[in-house]
Amino acid sequence: MTAAAVQVGEVDRATGLPELRRSDRRRGLLVVACLGVGLVGLAVVALSVGAVALSPGQVVEALVGGPGTEGRFVVTGLRLPRFALGAVVGAALGLAGALLQSVVRNPLASPDIVGLTGGASAAAVLAISLGATGRAVEGAALVGALGAAVAVFALSGRGVTGTRFVVVGVAVAFLAQGFLGYALTRASLTQAESAWFWLVGSVGTAAWADVGRVGGTVLAAGALLGLAHRPLGALALDDDTARAVGARPVGTRVGAITLSSALAAVAVAVAGPVAFVAFVSGPIARRLRGRGPALVTAPLVGAVVVVAADLAAQHLVPGSLSPPAGLVTGALGAPFLVWLLVRGEQKKELPA
Repeated sequence: MTAAAVQVGEVDRATGLPELRRSDRRRGLLVVACLGVGLVGLAVVALSVGAVALSPGQVVEALVGGPGTEGRFVVTGLRLPRFALGAVVGAALGLAGALLQSVVRNPLASPDIVGLTGGASAAAVLAISLGATGRAVEGAALVGALGAAVAVFALSGRGVTGTRFVVVGVAVAFLAQGFLGYALTRASLTQAESAWFWLVGSVGTAAWADVGRVGGTVLAAGALLGLAHRPLGALALDDDTARAVGARPVGTRVGAITLSSALAAVAVAVAGPVAFVAFVSGPIARRLRGRGPALVTAPLVGAVVVVAADLAAQHLVPGSLSPPAGLVTGALGAPFLVWLLVRGEQKKELPA
């Protein structure tokens, strides 16, 4: 190759890289805008449809009008808190799953699969069986999720990454199920009934205090991730290369997994383990986002999934009683898991 050809290639790379980055930014903004519009559309449906049907105009009037406005209690007292809780719980689970999958480098590494949600559920149900409510249940869920994370850390080896992490996490999830069964045996019939309903995952009993706690946790986690974007970016490299450029991959990974555990625990404490939302949000966000990071997109995907599932449970599932949103997400997430596993096996079987 001549010197002139080499120089032309270098110029092409120098001019093409900024254009590629601009294209990625444009795609990212477009995806975020589309998901935002979709979430607003779901909000209009959630606030309008129900036993008392309201037009979009009546919804807006109820939101901005005075205390005597027709439909204000239905909109602001019943439907808006439920929509808001579904959105923030979905955002928390979506961010928790995408963050865990990103730093562990495995699409199966979500809080649902590796025992973090199971640990939070077991500890929360044990707290319920002992008569705890409110903040005490939330604190127990946080302790359970962090305990499960510590167990996975200790058994996964020094790198805290790869298939070993997922396999160890699955084992911890089974262990958490054992503790969950024990907690249910200690509960009274009333407590057990409440715990079983909670274990399915529901945003039906919404309070603004719960919305504030989960939403504040998501915002705090987003701020921390924004400050740590350089160390997180270094995790895209192998560990030796990351250390060579001054990063601390294992410490960053442990911190990110701890943050993912906290997000999952707060969401689970409020709404129960809404199945598969953390698992599916990351892959969907990465498919929509393309080459860019999915940590901004995944919370929006999670919010859309939970709100849409709750609306489907309320208005599309036949029967007199509306099932919890977790039944819908579980029914949709299980085939997605099978598809992801089959797709991975097909990739392995492709000839080199």
